[in-house]
Amino acid sequence: MAMDGEMRVVEIGEPGGPEALRLGRRPVPKPARGEILIEVAAAGVNRPDVMQRQGLYPAPPGAPEWPGLEVSGTVAALGDAASRFAVGDRVMALVAGGGYAEYVTVDETNAVMAPRALSLVEAAGFPETFFTVWHNVFQRGGLTAGETFLVHGGTSGIGTTALQLAREFGARAFATAGSDDKCRAAERLGADACINYRNADFVAVLKEATGGKGIDLVLDMIGGDYAARNVDVAAEDGRIVQIAVQRGAKAELDLFKIMRKRLTLTGSTLRNRPVAFKATIADELSTHVLPLVESGKVKPLIDETYPLEAAADAHRHMDDDHIGKIILTTGRGGD
Repeated sequence: MAMDGEMRVVEIGEPGGPEALRLGRRPVPKPARGEILIEVAAAGVNRPDVMQRQGLYPAPPGAPEWPGLEVSGTVAALGDAASRFAVGDRVMALVAGGGYAEYVTVDETNAVMAPRALSLVEAAGFPETFFTVWHNVFQRGGLTAGETFLVHGGTSGIGTTALQLAREFGARAFATAGSDDKCRAAERLGADACINYRNADFVAVLKEATGGKGIDLVLDMIGGDYAARNVDVAAEDGRIVQIAVQRGAKAELDLFKIMRKRLTLTGSTLRNRPVAFKATIADELSTHVLPLVESGKVKPLIDETYPLEAAADAHRHMDDDHIGKIILTTGRGGD
């Protein structure tokens, strides 16, 4: 632990662009009852961090005000009654905030052992995306073997994860992306086909690809005008799960189509859910997904890494073409 009891963190000055991120120093937190203190090796960069930087997605009560929703590293200390891990264990964890730092505390039930098959940089790209995909695609969306699945943004962190898991659990997966290169990457990850939305209509392409039936489950991060098109592409008794609204939170929908197809429209956010809810996801991931990671069948896809002090550059890269996860590294808590 830092000798002076302080750690580096990435703070947000005035809400705004990437330049709002700056390096600061804060006291190293102490784990409360049932918590562990993680010496952070790496932290994932996610769209909610960008929204928080812009002043659009404040940290929930009790969470650190600096961003970061997923980390990997080693257990540095245990709070009272914490018994799942030992000091020195390699872990990855979903946190409600504060991941852009050299240390972070988390309830031990929201952490899982980092598989030896992953480096700690790769492990930092696991929690936010795999927790989100597992809950929304399999728990909420109910995807089963033999069904068809569509994820928009197929080369995002969420998209690359969803395609791999859909493939491993026997679904026929499709994706949309904004370039031919991104589409080829999505297809390498398990998409039967990826539609470049800049030069093709995904509704028409997927209706043809499914013999007119449509898609059983759509995972959408786009929103806006995609909402009505998701209804168009959905199969009868299909499900549409909304997890972000990059093109807007409002849409006009044909309710008769929803009725006629007997569609289910749902959605969720994860950050504000209770610790106990996230613990159930962690347990299911440990049972159903970590064996796939250990065997090398599934892994977080890493696009680029940046040191903690270059968090602003990492956020700028979020707006560039990237395939997979962007990761911050601290130089601590390593293998």
